[in-house]
Amino acid sequence: MNPCPCGNYGVRAAECTCPPMAIRRYAGRLSGPLRDRVDIDLRVSRVAASLATSGERSTTTTDEARERVARARAAAAERWRSSPWRINGAVPGERLRQGALRLPPAVRAPLDRALERGAVTLRAYDRVLRIAWTLSDLAGLTSPGADQLGHALFLKKGLLA
Repeated sequence: MNPCPCGNYGVRAAECTCPPMAIRRYAGRLSGPLRDRVDIDLRVSRVAASLATSGERSTTTTDEARERVARARAAAAERWRSSPWRINGAVPGERLRQGALRLPPAVRAPLDRALERGAVTLRAYDRVLRIAWTLSDLAGLTSPGADQLGHALFLKKGLLA
């Protein structure tokens, strides 16, 4: 969603004409429970026209990305082979929090602190764990570490662990 009704709030070289109350009201259009169900909540910057037309592209090809995702999905399917799930997004949070694949306390510490502070709900906690597992699968790791969990927390809430 846009950051405000005019779309310019927080945009460099642009002027937001919205009063503060309008910005708060606009942000409140999505309720907390609905936002809690969004896996990745990340602010992205506008792309300048000069970048869009410059021809600069990522060095990753579509085929490389497809292969990387296939490897990650295969790793998840292998991990969950003795369960009814095949992808990280389908695994119940309780299994991630209390099961055999529960992350060590040192890895979970930033997420636990966010939960204790009220910065994330239990539903968001579970979603962060799923994202962390997916990030570790994409990186070819057997388990998420502090880097993957911190990245997942940032992707979910824009919070730095």
